[in-house]
Amino acid sequence: MRLSKRSAALVASGLSGAMLLSACGGGDDDGGSASGGGEGGSFSIYIGEPENPLIPGNTNETEGGQVVDSLWTGLVEYDPDNNEAVYTGVAESIESDDQQTWTVTLKDGWTFHDGSPVNAQSFIDAWNYVAYSPNAQGNSYFFANIAGYENLQAPTDPATGEPTGEPPAATEMSGLRIIDDLTFEVELATPYAQWPTTTGYTAFFPMPQVFFDDVEAFGEQPVGNGPFQAEEPFVPGQGITLTRYEEYGGERPANADAVEYRVYTEINTAYTDLQGGSLDIVDQVPPDAIASVAEEFGDRYIENPRGDITSLGFPTYDARFADPNVRKAFSMAIDREAITEAIFLGTRTPAASFVSPVVNGYREDACDVCELNVEEANRLLDEAGFDRSQPVDLWFNAGAGHEEWMQAIGNQLRENLGVEYQLRGDLQFAEYLPLQDAQGMTGPFRSGWIMDYPVMENFLGPLYSTSALPPGGSNSVFYSNPAFDQALAEGNAADTDEAAIEAYQTAEDILISDLPAAPLFYGVIQGAHSEDVTNVVIDAFGRIDAAAVEVVQ
Repeated sequence: MRLSKRSAALVASGLSGAMLLSACGGGDDDGGSASGGGEGGSFSIYIGEPENPLIPGNTNETEGGQVVDSLWTGLVEYDPDNNEAVYTGVAESIESDDQQTWTVTLKDGWTFHDGSPVNAQSFIDAWNYVAYSPNAQGNSYFFANIAGYENLQAPTDPATGEPTGEPPAATEMSGLRIIDDLTFEVELATPYAQWPTTTGYTAFFPMPQVFFDDVEAFGEQPVGNGPFQAEEPFVPGQGITLTRYEEYGGERPANADAVEYRVYTEINTAYTDLQGGSLDIVDQVPPDAIASVAEEFGDRYIENPRGDITSLGFPTYDARFADPNVRKAFSMAIDREAITEAIFLGTRTPAASFVSPVVNGYREDACDVCELNVEEANRLLDEAGFDRSQPVDLWFNAGAGHEEWMQAIGNQLRENLGVEYQLRGDLQFAEYLPLQDAQGMTGPFRSGWIMDYPVMENFLGPLYSTSALPPGGSNSVFYSNPAFDQALAEGNAADTDEAAIEAYQTAEDILISDLPAAPLFYGVIQGAHSEDVTNVVIDAFGRIDAAAVEVVQ
């Protein structure tokens, strides 16, 4: 999931957990901080402006994702202690004899917030809607491995790759079949042993009929099946207050009566409000607070590893950055260790892989062009004929604490390559992502990703595969290589951990050779909360577990 600032407490786990998936059990009126006015009280959480309306199929960034995950519960959930998928969600079981045709059995009694039942049709209708390319849903990519997905994609001209204007051949994937009200079958195009683990991600959430009746209105005031419900619309620039859903079908109903998601344009403002007691939870601290936050908040400060990566994306569609040697030169001109120490005070780890260290298959020295090598960087830049007389634009989203480290990268490019730079950090996150998808980046840009499910593929496919090109996915560098796609497919179809990892590592090697983005560093969760709340948990996927938060009465 595209990351603006979301943090996570992550425990390492590997593919074996995915392959051995098994059943494990069936805002105050004055805008202040936590309140004990109701049975469970209310509390507030900082978020940035979501990119899109609150529709799971089109929410693939962290700000909207935080809210959506409070409103919905998927087929499976993820255990925050070991990061493995568990059957505490809507699914009773997900089983297969051949890892290609999966039978999904749902638990009885789940309802949406409007009282309508959560059933097999709720999932199949939602998935077909997201996969159908004219609907332009950002999470469409995640259904690409279901049989018949390609028939839901609008035809393109083989010569230009542009849409022909003709509609797709089908509106429903042939691989989805209803068995009965609580059972459906999913046929994949090829075997994929890790598929059940992926189904806890946002893209796979069910949808009620009211969604299809009025999509626009639904995005403003969603109707989910999660522990909190929306009794009022989301207000852009302000946020939304969710209330506890008393008929929640899951095992962990919300502790609090309500949670207020409060939109801020600046992390500094949110942090100041936390210090002043008018905000309860933040999951990021400003760079200038890193040195003091632990002492100031004591046991209310949270710091743990997280499963993310920050990269410098390259606009491969721009002639200046079309040559892989240019991209490699920029990568080798960056001193990652100096930045992580000077700016982040060691709370970031220099990256030499496209994959997070918390995922099985990670190699700490996979990327040879992620090491500082000024001499080789200049040689490659000269060989590519790069025009050093023209400055480069360095893009990042505003208000999230990125300016200092992006400026440090610019200074290193100037010193090590003799290339001037211009900082382009004036867009809020909700404006920044659409510009990426529209090929609007005029130079290298800050790219953040936090895993959606604990499989190595999640750091590769959603960001760099051909099927993940916008608007159907998050491939905002617009990279496409059939050899890379094929290696990913082989990893997905593998029937052992070892074979899957070997194929994924082959895909990563191809990616490193082409370098459409330069891995920079891995982060840690750095969150804090007020004295008015306890049991604040930030899970493996960068989510504050709003249902777990307890308000101090």
